[in-house]
Amino acid sequence: HYRPQGPGPFPVLVLSHGNPPSAADRVKVGRFRQIPQIREFIQRGYAVIVPVRRGYGATGGGFAEGYKNCNAAEYLHAGLEAARDVLATVDYARTLPFVRSDRLILAGQSAGGFASVAAASLRPQGLVAVLNFSGGRGGNPKKSPGVPCGPEAMAEVFAQFGKTTLAPVLFHYVENDRFFGPEFTRSWFEAFEHAGGKGTFVLQPSYGRDGHGMFYFSNALNIWTQAMDSFLKEIQ
Repeated sequence: HYRPQGPGPFPVLVLSHGNPPSAADRVKVGRFRQIPQIREFIQRGYAVIVPVRRGYGATGGGFAEGYKNCNAAEYLHAGLEAARDVLATVDYARTLPFVRSDRLILAGQSAGGFASVAAASLRPQGLVAVLNFSGGRGGNPKKSPGVPCGPEAMAEVFAQFGKTTLAPVLFHYVENDRFFGPEFTRSWFEAFEHAGGKGTFVLQPSYGRDGHGMFYFSNALNIWTQAMDSFLKEIQ
């Protein structure tokens, strides 16, 4: 974990990683150290906890977030399994003396954004916001750039999450996302909102060769942090 200087207590942000397109690359996931990004949260006063979920890298164990296949994608199962690990991290955070348990933010990129929304749907105590950066599952930038498998099934799952999610969610995407094209991500947000979820959809202009990874590029920090700050300012 990472935290601002001083004794605290600090609001806490749990930052969740994505899922490599190749299963062989899951075992290569090391500690999720996105230091420039983490520093942005720390500068805003948050303690940051960065877990590695089951089935990735040194954490080991079986991979719990599989969705079977595109024709009958079990995205709800995949999301709720990932949410188990996110909420276990939240439980750990509550034991730390420098953490405020009444002010929690869940954040993540790609599969980590999807996991964060799934966890939010289970209404963890103290949750005030979710930051979903390019969140989803089923993307394959090489075989079908911009067109994920089972996008309608994903919309149904986001609708399911929207029914029970109380905290507002930032849906932050990029025009040239080669995993999830804008027509799909907008429909996912609309399904979430139509089912009762509250949030904001932001579609950034195209960035680099593949906007899906905008969150990770140091020279894009000012882009997503501006959207995040505007979103958090509105809900406070």
